[in-house]
Amino acid sequence: MAYRSFEELEVWQLARRLATDVYRELAACRDFGFRDQITRAACSISSNIAEGSERLHASEFVQFLGYAKGSAGETRNQLYLAADLGYMNPDRAEALRADVRRIGAKLYALIRSLQGS
Repeated sequence: MAYRSFEELEVWQLARRLATDVYRELAACRDFGFRDQITRAACSISSNIAEGSERLHASEFVQFLGYAKGSAGETRNQLYLAADLGYMNPDRAEALRADVRRIGAKLYALIRSLQGS
């Protein structure tokens, strides 16, 4: 897999957009603890992709992609709670969960490709 910077990775671009969408959706949420938790989890996906890509070895990148995948799972869970608690429209939460599932699938594919190299 050839790329010059993490900004070129589609999965990073999608994760960045997801984090922005989550921040915007919950900007008015008064449950500051919940809002902090979900936004940190969402932001962690793109952050781990970026950090891992800057590491010196592919094995380190894979490790950080694993962290990103874990953060994707946490974000997906938090989106269920956001809808359950009435902090977010259920249809919007489902659309964001679909985005997270797509990101998770791309992370998995990237991990597999790096493990094969």
